[in-house]
Amino acid sequence: MSSVPPHGPPNVEAIKPPDLILTGTLDREATHRLCEEAGELLRSADADAPGVLVCDVADLGPPVLAAIDALARLQLTARRAGGRIRLRNPAPDLRELLHLVGLPMEIEMGRRTEQREPPRRVQEAVEARDPPLA
Repeated sequence: MSSVPPHGPPNVEAIKPPDLILTGTLDREATHRLCEEAGELLRSADADAPGVLVCDVADLGPPVLAAIDALARLQLTARRAGGRIRLRNPAPDLRELLHLVGLPMEIEMGRRTEQREPPRRVQEAVEARDPPLA
């Protein structure tokens, strides 16, 4: 039994663009607006698949309790609409504060380019005193 392999590179997932981008510091008004927007996005999602709301928090201000409150309210709004939220690129301080307050969040780290050392020079010439290869 044989099958035709799929076209394209194997195991490549497209990165979904974020649904919400959280920037700066969040106050009550911004939190309320974000929750309304999140609810609308999840209600308009496909009814067959559970909605996942991707929130990019890379440019979120310092991790303070107001930010934790906003994320908790967003998560509650998503659950009430039958979905969930996923945080993209949270700062280490924010991840630690979420852990400390006991707020479980799904976290997604964005792909970063790999940093490598520059290639080393390969010895191309053979030294006269090198033994011959067998």
